[in-house]
Amino acid sequence: MTVTAPAATRKQRTTPFMRRRRNGELALGLHVVAIVVGGYVLLALSQGSSLPPDLGVFLAEITGLYVVANVAMRRFAPGADGTLLPLVALLNGLGFVMITRLDPSQARVQAVWTTIGVGVFVATLVVVRDLHWLERYRYTAALAGIGFLLLPLAPAPIGLSINGARLWAKLGPISFQPGEVAKVLLVVFFAGYLVDKRELLSAGSRRIGRLYMPDPKHLGPLLLVWSASIMVLVFERDLGSSLLLFSVFSAMLYVATNRSAYLLGGLVMFSGGTYAAYKMFGHVRTRFQIWWDPWPTASGKGYQIVQAWYAFAAGHIGGLGLGKGLAGEQLRSGSWRLPEASTDSIMAVIGEELGLIGAIAVVIAFMLLLGAGLRAAIDHPRPFEKLFATGLTTILGVQAFVIIGGITRVIPLTGLTLPFVSYGGSSLVANFALVGLLARVSDDAAQREMRA
Repeated sequence: MTVTAPAATRKQRTTPFMRRRRNGELALGLHVVAIVVGGYVLLALSQGSSLPPDLGVFLAEITGLYVVANVAMRRFAPGADGTLLPLVALLNGLGFVMITRLDPSQARVQAVWTTIGVGVFVATLVVVRDLHWLERYRYTAALAGIGFLLLPLAPAPIGLSINGARLWAKLGPISFQPGEVAKVLLVVFFAGYLVDKRELLSAGSRRIGRLYMPDPKHLGPLLLVWSASIMVLVFERDLGSSLLLFSVFSAMLYVATNRSAYLLGGLVMFSGGTYAAYKMFGHVRTRFQIWWDPWPTASGKGYQIVQAWYAFAAGHIGGLGLGKGLAGEQLRSGSWRLPEASTDSIMAVIGEELGLIGAIAVVIAFMLLLGAGLRAAIDHPRPFEKLFATGLTTILGVQAFVIIGGITRVIPLTGLTLPFVSYGGSSLVANFALVGLLARVSDDAAQREMRA
């Protein structure tokens, strides 16, 4: 009988193919550095005739951060996908340039959070060497995730309400969005639970018409997630996080069972809860009314979405050029032409200054990033890792869709941030940790294939 060593004690091996993958990753990253630094220089030249005085510092910092991340991948995840890190660097670098154009003080803060995010990415690779232990602590992750999700509802000074949404928590001098941590912890639970129950949820034991339904007790977590998502919608006034939470679980449930009935049932349940919230709560009703027809309130509550359309229209195909758009300018009254330009509306700023070509490039970068995440899920032989990578990738995909769809009026505008692009520390750090976990899944799949 052959005894297989536990994953945590296995020595990671590096093959010539893995070294080529890391070298390709480094080459792509250096191209990204050139693109980002070029954008930074063009932005400075659009506002004057001299190069930015901190160009050398900026070049050293962005190159150093990428090299550190690449070295960490070589040492701790040599078999991971070679496109994850360059795509994240491209999105993050573009976001930093746009934030610098909008508000240099925010850009300095974003640079600090990016450094912290890269540190968290490296720490994730170092600490999470064996994904199997995450599966063992799935119920602990569930309790912690629900706790983080509901933390903003705690009384002040812990729970904070900003711009009408109660998404923030304050612990001492630190303010953060607990939902960014909760979403990753809940994916751990979803993946572990669905691995245990996928056969029962797939086969069904009770017949209702032509459908076979599972025992109601196995649907408890689905109802719990539905209830939690509605609570977030009602009490925290955050349609985006509510949609994100339920979409992730529905996608993972579908992947685990291959039953489209769960997608349909989840859509009906979420739609029903959303309709009830629309009837009961004014802030939900206002969001939908602005989405349906913003023009009657174009100088009031519909101002943001209308100005975003003007920004996209002004950009045409090639854009007005970095630093030449009006969306990031202040009016004489002191207010911004495009409210929340560095967070909710940053895609509109990109559309105005880089045009349709720039906006499509951002969408393509996200599609490639999602493809890399799903490829890691497909390549891994174990069901937990498959579902875990699927859930993490769905988080990035839904966030990108919700914010891009909201600013283009495909869906109601919500308060989510565009991953790696928008200004915000909590989201940036959490997403770096998320990509670190995806890299771990990808590397584990490559290591298992090599041993086989």
